[in-house]
Amino acid sequence: MKLKTKVIAVVNQKGGVGKTTTTLNLGIGLAKRGKKVLLIDCDPQGDLTSSLGYKNKYSLKATLTEAMDDVINGTCMVSEDDIIHHSEGIDLMPANQNLSGMELKLVMVMNREKILKGYVDSLRGLYDYILIDSLPSLGMFSVNALAAADSVIIPVQAQYLAAEDMTQLMQSVMMMRKNINPSLEIEGILMTLVDGRTNMAKEVIKEIREKYGAHIRIFETEIPIGVKASEATAAGKSIYAYDKRCEVAKAYENFTEEVLRDGERTKIQHRTSQCR
Repeated sequence: MKLKTKVIAVVNQKGGVGKTTTTLNLGIGLAKRGKKVLLIDCDPQGDLTSSLGYKNKYSLKATLTEAMDDVINGTCMVSEDDIIHHSEGIDLMPANQNLSGMELKLVMVMNREKILKGYVDSLRGLYDYILIDSLPSLGMFSVNALAAADSVIIPVQAQYLAAEDMTQLMQSVMMMRKNINPSLEIEGILMTLVDGRTNMAKEVIKEIREKYGAHIRIFETEIPIGVKASEATAAGKSIYAYDKRCEVAKAYENFTEEVLRDGERTKIQHRTSQCR
């Protein structure tokens, strides 16, 4: 039986806003609730791969570089057997520094914005969710991630100038929708690294909600700043495996529930429209 796959890209051109942490913990949170999940590391630094405990990234059997090469060359795709099956219940298509050469190669390729989409589409029906962790830029890999996705989640750090930094990203998403991926939706904005003790964090969250909340979903859940998240990353574990009782773990559990509720709402709306 084929699954109805939802592909979500986790994007922001700024670094250090919690993209990788969000991709990892949302993915494992979904898996803990019985969903079949694939995470794709679309960053040559391979931070998602390292965060799941694969520190020796050059010893991996296959990475996203080989998968995208297969799409470009029209050869047999990297098989399911080459995807890593992680002990916490998710699958991973890893990345390492070899992926950095792919961006140069894409410049000379026809339909270069949709190479990742070619790989992702070959996996539709095998997973409930495919989550793409993109690198902190608006370059070719981010364009590929947005072209492959059904929707985007935008982690935003509760810090000074966060609202202004959102403008360029929102313009890029709108351009992608207009020119390359007309069905692309914004799943929502997730406030991350929130220090609830500071007035600045409260003011930034208020500004984001006022500026974008009328048009874009702002998730109710706010991910607090916490040392446990950094320790979990260093240990190569999810926050659930590292310390499931900490505040960050509880926040990601709540966030996962929000994403699932939205997915169920979409299914109901789809069934209703079919009955009309």
